[in-house]
Amino acid sequence: QAARSTRTIVIAGVPAGLLQDDVMADILTIHFQMSRNNGGDVEEVTYPTRNQGVAYITFEDQEVVESVLRKDQHLLQDKRLSRRYPLTVTRYNVSSCLIHLVVL
Repeated sequence: QAARSTRTIVIAGVPAGLLQDDVMADILTIHFQMSRNNGGDVEEVTYPTRNQGVAYITFEDQEVVESVLRKDQHLLQDKRLSRRYPLTVTRYNVSSCLIHLVVL
């Protein structure tokens, strides 16, 4: 589990309610696999989560996490979205999850 958490990032700012959840998960997968977004092979997308507009992305390689975090700005864009949406990308850690649970 610890190794998995080092390969996971937290995405905030996912536009909620615009598309079906599985479609949004696909759009997120595509975004974070693209080399122009410093992405790589996605193992799993967790969306929706208990927190509206938040998703978890787990990559196959931990190096991709570092690469994605180095990118200045992530703008989610897809022909199914009416505009580009800025995303906040942060490292997943247990304490941030505990904070999310406390908020709930």
